[in-house]
Amino acid sequence: MTDHAGQGLTTRIIHEHSLEDAHGSPHMPVYDTTTFAFDSTAALLDVVDGRRAGALYTRYGLNPTIFALEESLAVLEQAEHAWAFCSGMAAETALFLTHGRQGVVCIGDAYGGTLELVGSQLPELGIRTHLIRGDELDGLDGLLAGGARLVFLETPTNPTLEIFDIRAIAAQAHARGALLAVDNTFASPVNQQPLLLGADLVVHSATKYLGGHSDLTAGALMGSKELLAPVWNWRKNLGSMIAPATAALLARSLRTLVVRVRQQNASAQAVAEAMSRHPRVQRVLYPGLPDFPGHALARSQMQGFGGMLTIEVAGDGAVATRVADRLRLFILAPSLGGAESLVTQPCTTTHHGLMLEERARRGISDSMLRLSVGLEDPADLIADLMQALG
Repeated sequence: MTDHAGQGLTTRIIHEHSLEDAHGSPHMPVYDTTTFAFDSTAALLDVVDGRRAGALYTRYGLNPTIFALEESLAVLEQAEHAWAFCSGMAAETALFLTHGRQGVVCIGDAYGGTLELVGSQLPELGIRTHLIRGDELDGLDGLLAGGARLVFLETPTNPTLEIFDIRAIAAQAHARGALLAVDNTFASPVNQQPLLLGADLVVHSATKYLGGHSDLTAGALMGSKELLAPVWNWRKNLGSMIAPATAALLARSLRTLVVRVRQQNASAQAVAEAMSRHPRVQRVLYPGLPDFPGHALARSQMQGFGGMLTIEVAGDGAVATRVADRLRLFILAPSLGGAESLVTQPCTTTHHGLMLEERARRGISDSMLRLSVGLEDPADLIADLMQALG
């Protein structure tokens, strides 16, 4: 592997590979095979017993295409190691089952599937879980003192874009012998690197910005080799391995991640500023706006403010629905991070499974529209929003 220390993120992703194709390909081809042959039983046992790295069986992740992807994923977050998964929820499930069995504290808003997993399904397995809002952080130390050993959060959060102080929460968790895991999907590694801020593990829905083209489903978990080692068996036996073809597609996408995200940052800032001046928009939630409550904290731990923003339309949920239905460039669909701009009403998609009272408790109103700003010309996106609001 060539030493690319000190070079830019895109340079490292494109060039930092220890695995080279025998025919000189600049990137690892798809090894879409289930099993790999050996010259001898001794050679096979060297790989099985971990004495030598090598391909063995794709469901285990021992596949050259997956190896190459995981090197790039580790580079993204400046992590010692990375595991790839078939989805972000698969990565989170393996994370919680490995490091959360003594208790999980989930801070703030999160993806609806995460809230369901932590709030309902993990307790069914006897795992103690706690869901606390951002304004309830004064109770975190008591939960850690009570035995919880994994703190989990998103920052910025989905869909209110709340910002949490990664450094401070990591220090608080470590003082009690707990770990901090950060879902960095919304920010992406281009804008924020939680491990450098003190977090122990980083999880991604790679379906979103890492994939970037709305054509794959994948997940990733990054951290130290020590913390990731026990995750391996959960990934293997839960059957949550990424497919080689998907791994190759994701590796392709990573090579353009930086340029995509920087453009989405700039476009989202322009859209947020335009919406903040619109008389029919009651509120704009975007970390790049100076009047956003978490703006100063975001500036201190982020290099860019991301491509996600939420607007709260003046009126009720029915008004917001009409606005969403009138949009022409923004596609009405869940997910985020693709080249095309998307709009979703959280109460009908990402947080539809939450009771009305719980959404209200979390400040998720029916009049909210979450926007994922893509790669279209920002002036065209603003014009589309103007006509829909008008």
